[in-house]
Amino acid sequence: MAPVTVSSSGIGVAHLPNQRHKIVTNRGSKFTVMVCGESGVGKTTFVNTLFTTSIKDYKNPAKRHEKQLDRTVEIEITKAELEEQMFKVKLSVIDTPGFGDYVNNYDSWLPVIEFIDDQHENYMRQEQQPSRRGIIDMRVHVCLYFIRPNGHGLKPLDIEIMKRLGSRVNLIPVIAKADTLTPKDLAQFKRKILEVIEAQRIRVYSCPIESDDEDVTKRNMDIMSAMPFSIIGSTQTVRTPDNREVLGRQYSWGCAEVENEQHCDFKKLRNLLVRSHMLDLISTTEEIHYENYRQQQMATRKFGEPKQVVKKYENPKHREKEDDLRKVFTEQVKGEENRFRQWEQQLIQERDRLNKDLEAQHAQIKALESDLEQLYHQQGRGTLRR
Repeated sequence: MAPVTVSSSGIGVAHLPNQRHKIVTNRGSKFTVMVCGESGVGKTTFVNTLFTTSIKDYKNPAKRHEKQLDRTVEIEITKAELEEQMFKVKLSVIDTPGFGDYVNNYDSWLPVIEFIDDQHENYMRQEQQPSRRGIIDMRVHVCLYFIRPNGHGLKPLDIEIMKRLGSRVNLIPVIAKADTLTPKDLAQFKRKILEVIEAQRIRVYSCPIESDDEDVTKRNMDIMSAMPFSIIGSTQTVRTPDNREVLGRQYSWGCAEVENEQHCDFKKLRNLLVRSHMLDLISTTEEIHYENYRQQQMATRKFGEPKQVVKKYENPKHREKEDDLRKVFTEQVKGEENRFRQWEQQLIQERDRLNKDLEAQHAQIKALESDLEQLYHQQGRGTLRR
């Protein structure tokens, strides 16, 4: 066989990355972030600070206690489209208002866990359809769990939900409002959290460390050394003592800067989420968490068989509505039964009246018949006498 002669410019296989780059650029990407934690820890402020735009609206603090009457954990979805250098990202932010806001928070994590499982289930069902165009993908790529800066460590509620989240989604613990702790207390607080995470065997996201580039490896090690990330959220611009305008919070003792690594880990967390490891978060969700769910379900279900719905929890708000509807329905049924009984009594009375009238008319007919027979007899006697 004669040897194949290849030109110096090659056959063009090396241009495949360029083609792939064009396809990805035109298609864009989808990224879903879940923020979970108690009310008032700065989830909305962090999201708006992270993406430098007002994606989520702020809640009215005066109406926060009105939710206590509902006693329910909700799932709130906010969608936005971000564009930077001709590349578009369809962003979805999942919030969990009501989580951890009550005295009894037993099973309050179930709506959050079921939402994550439902997204895997919906995606799997769409994959099994004959036509897979236009698949709606709402799988959660990363969950930021906000820890209140109490200085004592993780609460039992934090441990319970983090155990369940870590096996389903890329979990990243975040210390909210880091400017309320001194650097010494913050470092001690981080150590306590890491000790609990290791003791309870909670799975948290760990980005790839090793790389061919030493600078990238060093940056990845620097990012992971800051776990759990302490953050400061602010969308306001303040002026520092050296006359710089930065995002931060102004205090009597000075200024807490959002993007200053000596004040918080916001820049490291932003690099992890957006600039350096967004693709790894998406691929980890696809290849690990979704595949684990898919394998578990396919091992116990036939192809195309619907998921067995098990009611794991009762939403108090829905239960109250159900009781109210049942009460209204019972009252309506009783009212209709009373109305039917009245109609039945009226029909019985009308039937008795008609029967009496019929008997009276029948008696009249009998009397007329007897009178008519007497007349016939009298008329027959008169004819014989003549």
